[in-house]
Amino acid sequence: MMSGEEAPTQQQEPEQVKKTDEPPPAAPEPQLEPESSSSPTPTEEEKPLSSRALVLTGYGGYEKIKLQVKTLKKPQLKPGEVLVRVKACGLNFAELLGKQGLYDLLPAPPVIMGMEGSGVIEAVADDVKDRKVGDRVIAMDRCGMWQELVVVLAKRTYPMPDEMSFEEAAALPINYMTAYMMLFEMANLRPGKSVLIHMAAGGVGIAATQLCQTVQDVTVFGTASASKHETISQGGVTHPIDYRTKDYVTEIRKNSPKGVDIVLDPLGGSDTQKGFGLLKPLGMIIAFGAANCVTGQKKNLLAMAKTWYNQLSLNTLKLMQTNKAISGFHLGYIDDEELFDGTIFKLLELYKQGKIKPRIDSCYHFEEVAEAMKRMHERQNIGKVILLPEPKKREEKPKSNADAVEKNEAAINEKKEEPAEEVKAEQD
Repeated sequence: MMSGEEAPTQQQEPEQVKKTDEPPPAAPEPQLEPESSSSPTPTEEEKPLSSRALVLTGYGGYEKIKLQVKTLKKPQLKPGEVLVRVKACGLNFAELLGKQGLYDLLPAPPVIMGMEGSGVIEAVADDVKDRKVGDRVIAMDRCGMWQELVVVLAKRTYPMPDEMSFEEAAALPINYMTAYMMLFEMANLRPGKSVLIHMAAGGVGIAATQLCQTVQDVTVFGTASASKHETISQGGVTHPIDYRTKDYVTEIRKNSPKGVDIVLDPLGGSDTQKGFGLLKPLGMIIAFGAANCVTGQKKNLLAMAKTWYNQLSLNTLKLMQTNKAISGFHLGYIDDEELFDGTIFKLLELYKQGKIKPRIDSCYHFEEVAEAMKRMHERQNIGKVILLPEPKKREEKPKSNADAVEKNEAAINEKKEEPAEEVKAEQD
């Protein structure tokens, strides 16, 4: 699992996933019973299943993401596994990095992307006793969630509260776990503290802002474009700052001359240096991404070089003299099961109490993945962008809290003679 705004800062062999040309299938949709016939009827295992998936076929622009529709056989679940029919998937900044080959934990193409989703369990392995067919669950994996039917470990599924929608369930895990662990496990947020949240209108930004509201008297500085200020102010940002027209360091110093206690930094480069300079004594900056590296659809070597050239660098003696702390966070490298599960259960409890609620910016069908990515890349979203596996109906527009960008529909030409088909994801 990975943070929405994180970037690859460590080298590690990626975990292997199932071959993307054989995406895990699921039990068929309920069908009317066929009329009686002398010929034998196929068993449940023999009935073909159809599954749609978004596959990254190579690194580059939006055209590298293909929509595949395959005919499959019912999977044989291994111990500890469940089969989930996915209803909604989350889009994270990590996928924008992965598309450009900048995300270490994503296996090499071809690979089905996606790290979080929600849906209904359609089958369970014989040894799985705490999940059953029909359960509504949040599901997570390192990749492979952007498909209709997915096999995941039962321990990586979490029962959804009755009042939670599939869209909210897909929006909660990565963004809120990232924000929660940074604020409470690392920075030890307490009453009276101040926090700088960059990209405050994004998924992690809104999650962090809501979580700050669960602690008394926390001052939140949030950077976002001016058009988003009203929304993030209503969500709990004390001092919204337009980073495009103003120097956020100057603006923060006007309201808090001593600086802030905590900085959440998904940007990297020179912004990390600025954030470190803004810290009060005993303050902490947490680096969890390098969004400044991503400037277009494809990898920008100049932007990467500039970001790394301007990154914060100091020795331990200097760090001691400043009385400040530097930390790094990457959800994908959290392997403590107790910490992982404990965090998501705390978040689900906060949701039930009404203290947090994922904000859904927009919902796009799989055919519209290019548009969804473009919306996030251009930072137009306020909240979470959701992908829907179900086929798009004719003339259906994206469900968005903002005006949808006009687009051209991508056609899916079914080929009866082939068990699978590939279509380019929709382009602007």
